[in-house]
Amino acid sequence: MPMKTPFSRRDFLKASALATGAGLSAPLWQSRAFAQGAAAANAASSYPIAPGPFQATRESLMQYRCPDWFRDAKFGIWAHWGPGSAPEVGDWYARQMYMQGHRQYDYHVKTYGHPSKFGYKDLIPTWKAENFDPDYLLGLYRKAGAKFFVSMGVHHDNFDLWNSKHQPRWNAVAIGPKKNIAQMFKDAATKQGLRFGVSQHLHASYEWMSTCFGSDKTGPLAGVPYDGNDPQFADLYHPKHVLAAQPGDVNGVPEAWKQQYLLRLQDLIDQLEPDLLYHDGVIRFEQYGLKLVAHLYNRSAQRHGGKVEAVYNSKGMEDCQVGTAVLDFERGIAEGIWPNPFQTDTCVGNWHYDREAKYKTPKQCIDLLVDVVSRNGTLLLNFPLKSDGTLDSTEMNIIAEITAWMAVNSEGIYGSRPWQICGEGPSVAGTIRDTSVFKLLPPLPDNSPGATRSAGRRDSGNQPLTAQDVRFTTKGGFLYAYLQGWPADARTLLASLATRSPQLAGRKVTDVTLLGHGGKLTWSQTEQGLAVKLPDEPPSRHAIALKIAGAINSV
Repeated sequence: MPMKTPFSRRDFLKASALATGAGLSAPLWQSRAFAQGAAAANAASSYPIAPGPFQATRESLMQYRCPDWFRDAKFGIWAHWGPGSAPEVGDWYARQMYMQGHRQYDYHVKTYGHPSKFGYKDLIPTWKAENFDPDYLLGLYRKAGAKFFVSMGVHHDNFDLWNSKHQPRWNAVAIGPKKNIAQMFKDAATKQGLRFGVSQHLHASYEWMSTCFGSDKTGPLAGVPYDGNDPQFADLYHPKHVLAAQPGDVNGVPEAWKQQYLLRLQDLIDQLEPDLLYHDGVIRFEQYGLKLVAHLYNRSAQRHGGKVEAVYNSKGMEDCQVGTAVLDFERGIAEGIWPNPFQTDTCVGNWHYDREAKYKTPKQCIDLLVDVVSRNGTLLLNFPLKSDGTLDSTEMNIIAEITAWMAVNSEGIYGSRPWQICGEGPSVAGTIRDTSVFKLLPPLPDNSPGATRSAGRRDSGNQPLTAQDVRFTTKGGFLYAYLQGWPADARTLLASLATRSPQLAGRKVTDVTLLGHGGKLTWSQTEQGLAVKLPDEPPSRHAIALKIAGAINSV
């Protein structure tokens, strides 16, 4: 649920200074929930974490810093895939198939039968992943320029995609594909030289799944209980409880569930050894959540000679003021240049595969990648797999176009850092496309109502950027200016590089080249800007990149 108050880079720096300032008696992340958490902390204390440089406290985790590999990677691909993909009708199937009148309920009744007779437990075996070829997929993703890959670990449906010790009946090895999906993805990523990540969405499962305890309100089967009411399936559906007012509400979640949450995800970390753990929300269940983060970092330090190479994503600004985690904007983007590395995650279509989904165009994906990188971010792009484990033809086309674009233009992407401004043109003046809106707040108490706090607002069908939209990156003493389209007259004027531009601080441009073009360019720098005559034909489709010498100090 997005907040309503914009939070800028300046606000972030001010808040971070306050949080660590000697004159502040308590850091901003402290709250009543922290003070009242003694009982939960005592319960959590019986669950050890791996020894290492971090303890399960916010003070200790503030010492964490984002590893260089993630800062340099800039682009990752995600497979948001699991038994909920079996019907191929979109996301949240395990919840919404039990909501009479919903599109997925109607599809379920027509295709499989009424949820009192054929429930999610019965759908899971229909997910066979019969054409799943992780080596092929990861080869495609590496060629497309991804530097890391993220597998689904467990969605809100409480089903694990690894050989789970603490969910032995409902995991991908035991039922459905009867394959260790996450481990197979990791092995393929390792072969391709990619960093490996796992996403977990487990914290919301206890309330999210509770629609299965209901029944139809109208019709011939009104009042007939759905299959979630059968206690023999409580290990999948959870023990029966009152439906929460909002999906993901953790009000009333029992201590036993928080303990299983920690044990399940510690097992995931120990078995899969991820370089990145994507968490779909804020750090939840305070002491249990902090133990999880510390466990991930300490296991990473054990594998890397004391150096923490792992990334934990949180969507809560309150978790990312100082150290602790890497902020994730779901379908959003930071305003301006963000002081710390962040991640934008989004999808080419819907999260789980949907035969009726409307996809982003390749240009929109590339526009977003460049936009995110110019603001100090990394893009994690989900390509949902079909039930059988394959990509459809539209997704293959998107990947092919990203592959071709990266082959020409990636020099100013990988390993780059922001310039003094992220860009120029109409999309950075006034309202910024995909601007995240949120508010600096302390951690949510575990008994607070409402969905997990989100750091970014949702996509709104953004229009593709044009040649007037420019994004800047820097690397190796060069400034890269990405034009997000090809000018009709093959000319461009970069106002930010005018001779008296404050960004140049008296420096002068000494050379301009175009990535993918072997010839020389005609250019001049005046008080109006850097004027460049481009060749007759673009070297690649979509954004093009000017490589500019002299605009920044050499390194």
